[in-house]
Amino acid sequence: MNSILMDVLRGKTTSRPPVWMMRQAGRVLPRYRALRESHTFHELMHDPDLCAQVTLMPVEDLGVDAAILFSDILVIPVAMGASLEWSDHGPVFTNPLAQYDAPSKLIHPDPSRLEYIYHAIDRIIAQRNPDTPLIGFCGAPLTVLCYLLQGVSSKHDFPQAVKFFYSHPQETRRLIDQVVELTIEYALQQVAHGVNAFQIFESHAGLLPEEMYRELFLPAVARIGKALKEKNVPVIFFPKGIGYNLKYITPDMCDFISVDWQTDIVEARRQTDPNIGLQGNMDPRIFYAPKEVIRAKLESYIPFFAAHPNWIFNLGHGVLADTPVEQLKWTVEWIKNTNWNHDKI
Repeated sequence: MNSILMDVLRGKTTSRPPVWMMRQAGRVLPRYRALRESHTFHELMHDPDLCAQVTLMPVEDLGVDAAILFSDILVIPVAMGASLEWSDHGPVFTNPLAQYDAPSKLIHPDPSRLEYIYHAIDRIIAQRNPDTPLIGFCGAPLTVLCYLLQGVSSKHDFPQAVKFFYSHPQETRRLIDQVVELTIEYALQQVAHGVNAFQIFESHAGLLPEEMYRELFLPAVARIGKALKEKNVPVIFFPKGIGYNLKYITPDMCDFISVDWQTDIVEARRQTDPNIGLQGNMDPRIFYAPKEVIRAKLESYIPFFAAHPNWIFNLGHGVLADTPVEQLKWTVEWIKNTNWNHDKI
């Protein structure tokens, strides 16, 4: 595969950073919005042809260097038996598990409920350009458990889930084991069907005190990362809000860390193990600004890339739904056409 992303993930030095963006598949793309007029989100995920079409759209329409599977982190809660309904306003959990003292006894994982995703991956692999890498993904254990226990939190702080972690520590550990076991099977099946790299999304790493997250949930992430790395698949870990816990992430957990927009990229590099590459961390809200502001921010990454070429351009979180699509296209073109050799600027 002739891919700048895979080259960087494998440790090669390149003339520019590869570029892709979280939540690039859908949302802002006109062709995606046209599909949403006649199809629900659930239908787009479950129909292999539609899923392949949406997955590959950003490569075709934005020019990014990789595709990421069009899916959702909530597929694992569903496969574990969560009662989830997809509405036009997002997912609705009808029976959150935090109300029970022993929810681990109510979980009945059914891996067959994930089969449609593997069919979609097969279709994507068949339709993509052979040099376009496909990134698979899953939700990290804390994020998955937050939704299993509480459902959707309007304030994104999941108070009932956090209360459960404190009040039911042993049951929490049992739930973590259940989530990890199914997640590893899910991740390895994605690999078996052809994904080239894998990202673990921890959307709520900053939800808990650092020590609690480090002791309870980082070992769970490490188990997933280890299983993937044993298959020689590069692993990216996105722990949004992890703060100073960056220094506790080790190369056995992942190959790259995706850095959120709250964390300075230079400071992230200083804290992170030198054997781990970085991805991110541009604030997705910057696309509302004039191009001069975006350009200035992009230019600030040039000396960083010159000093630390094991870096992938991405955002510090996902593309926002009302982002001007022309700003994204312009950014991708700028990254591809700019001289990233700092000594010659």
